[in-house]
Amino acid sequence: MPSVALSLIGAPTDIGAGSIGSRLGPDALRIAGLAQALERRSDRVAEVADRGNLSGPPNPQTTATAGHRHLDEVAAWCRAVHEAVAAELALARLPVLMGGDHSLAIGSVSAVARHCRDRGLALRVLWLDAHADFNTAHTTPSGHLHGMPVAVLCGQGPAALTALAGPGPALRPAELRQVGIRSVDEGERRLVHAAGLDVYDMRHIDEHGMRATMEQALAGMDERTHLHLSLDVDFLDPGIAPAVATAVPGGPTWREAQLCMEMIADTGRLGSLDLVELNPALDVRNQTAHLVVDLVESLFGKSTLMRPRPRLP
Repeated sequence: MPSVALSLIGAPTDIGAGSIGSRLGPDALRIAGLAQALERRSDRVAEVADRGNLSGPPNPQTTATAGHRHLDEVAAWCRAVHEAVAAELALARLPVLMGGDHSLAIGSVSAVARHCRDRGLALRVLWLDAHADFNTAHTTPSGHLHGMPVAVLCGQGPAALTALAGPGPALRPAELRQVGIRSVDEGERRLVHAAGLDVYDMRHIDEHGMRATMEQALAGMDERTHLHLSLDVDFLDPGIAPAVATAVPGGPTWREAQLCMEMIADTGRLGSLDLVELNPALDVRNQTAHLVVDLVESLFGKSTLMRPRPRLP
C-alpha cells in the first residue's frame, strides 16, 4: 500500500455539546503524542503535518432556539472545518480532524462527500459511536447539535448545515454504517428506522462478535471507495475511556476497539478521519487521549498480528 501524507486539523470547540471541555481535545491528543505515533508508522505514513487549530466563535452557552442550540455558531465552525478538510483533500492528503464535539463532522463529512462526487469516488462513512446522532429539532430533548450530525448529513436539518456539501444531502443512508450504538432517544429511533440506516448496535456485536460486525460494515468497498471514519470517543466503554461527557456503559473493550482499527487498516481504503468528543477535563492523567492515540496508530498499521497481513486492494 502506498504511504500517505497526513494533516492534523484542530477544532477546539464544544459549541454543539451540552457540556464544556471537548474544546481541549486537540491539545490533549497532541500532548499524548498523536503526531509522533503516526510518524512511527513510516511504512504507511509518508509525512505528518500539524496545521494547528482552526478558529471560530466562542461558546455562548445559551439555551436552544426553535430546537437548535448555538446554530449560527455551529454553522460557522462547520464551515471552517469544511474548508480546511477540503483543502487537504485537494492536496491528496489524508485529513485528521481533532475535535471538539461531534457536530464538527457535519463540516468534515460534507467536504469528503463533495470531494467524492467531484472525483467519481464511492463514499463509505463508518460512524463509531454510542449514539445514533439522528435527532432533529422535532425529536431532540436538548437542542444540542452534536446529537444531530447524521440527520443533518442525510438532509434533515437547517439549510445552514445541510447545504455545506452542495445540492442534495451529503450522505445517502446506504453510504453509512454505524457501529457500537447503545443509546437512542425514542423519537430518534423512529427516524433511524424510517431512514433505513445500517446500524450495528451493541446487541449485534454481543450476538455476532466484533469481527463479523466489522466484516459486514466494511463489505462492498473497492479501489474506488473513499472510507471516512468518524470516531466518537464515547464509542468506547467508559471503563477504559472516561473522558467523555455523554458516557454510556456497555461499549467495546480495548481489544474489540483495536480489532476495529486493525480491520479498517487492512482494507487500505481509509481516506479521512474524525476524532471527536474527547473531554480532557473528565480524564485521568490523559489516559483516554493516550488510548485514542494507540487506536489511531493501529489504523495505520500497528498490529500484533503474527501471520502475514491480508493483501490490500
